[in-house]
Amino acid sequence: DRRREALAAASPIQPIIKDVGEIYSRLLDHRPVIQGEIRYFVKEFEEKRGLRELRVLENLKNTIFETNEHVLPKCEQAMHDNLNEAIKRLQAANDKIHRLQEREHEERKLQADKLMAREEKRVAHWEELMKEQQNKQAEVDEEHRKAVERLKEQYSEMEKELAKYVSF
Repeated sequence: DRRREALAAASPIQPIIKDVGEIYSRLLDHRPVIQGEIRYFVKEFEEKRGLRELRVLENLKNTIFETNEHVLPKCEQAMHDNLNEAIKRLQAANDKIHRLQEREHEERKLQADKLMAREEKRVAHWEELMKEQQNKQAEVDEEHRKAVERLKEQYSEMEKELAKYVSF
């Protein structure tokens, strides 16, 4: 590098090299411009965004404080009152349902008892009817037997009388 500088310093090309280096840095080397733009953007962003974020954070802090100090206790009290009322209503409804179930159970038991009594009455009536039918059957059988006996006697008498007339 020293040799080049020594050669370049002694040479008449020195001003040309200097101008070319300057043109190159202005036209092709954008690092200084980009770095300046980046610094400007960061500065603007931090100033504008920082204040906006600070305001947002302050509003959030105020909202949280308001919620913790005022809204949350009111909500807790309203919830406590409403839950107590709901529990009372649910207990009353539960008691009513329990009474209805007891009544329904009693009615079903009464219906079952009535049904059982009717069934017993029907069975007794059926047995009585069957006995009556057996008695009637026995009477009819007895009448039939007597009628058969009478007919047998009548036919035997008719045969005797007929036997008297056959000899003619």
